[in-house]
Parts: sequence; structure tokens; C-alpha cells
Amino acid sequence: MSESGIWIAVGLLGQLFFTSRFLVQWIVSERRRESVIPVAFWWFSLLGGVTLLSYAIWRQDPVFILGQATGLLVYSRNLILIARRGREVSP
Repeated sequence: MSESGIWIAVGLLGQLFFTSRFLVQWIVSERRRESVIPVAFWWFSLLGGVTLLSYAIWRQDPVFILGQATGLLVYSRNLILIARRGREVSP
């Protein structure tokens, strides 16, 4: 596989992670019969963001880079808040 083909596969993998986050959120919400954002949503967001940021850097696309880098801050912060809340609840 060529270098370009590998990077296209990386970009598609990132899109798969992003799609997975919505599927997880939808399935959990349907099971609970209420809108829920599970922790897995944020992990898939982070994985998708890192993967897509790598692809955007390879493409040298400043708009795509800025969008993904900004999203990574939000996803990371949510995971930090969730971890902090878990430590506060645990004995």
C-alpha cells in the first residue's frame, strides 16, 4: 500500500471512531429511554479526534487541523471531569 493509501486508511479509521461514538450514544439512550452521553462517547471522540488530527496534519489542512485540535480539548476536558467526579464519589 502506498503512503497516500495508508493515510486515507487513517482518515477513514478516524471517521469510523467518530461514527461509533454516535452509535454508542444512540444505543445507550434507546436502552435507557432518555438522552445519555456515556463515557465511551468521549473516548471514541478522543480516538477519532487524534486520528483525524493526524490525517489533517498529513493533508496540511489548517482548517481541519484547527477544528480537530479544538475538539480534542473539549473531549479531554470531559474525560478529566468524569474521572474527577469518579474519584469524589469513590470512598
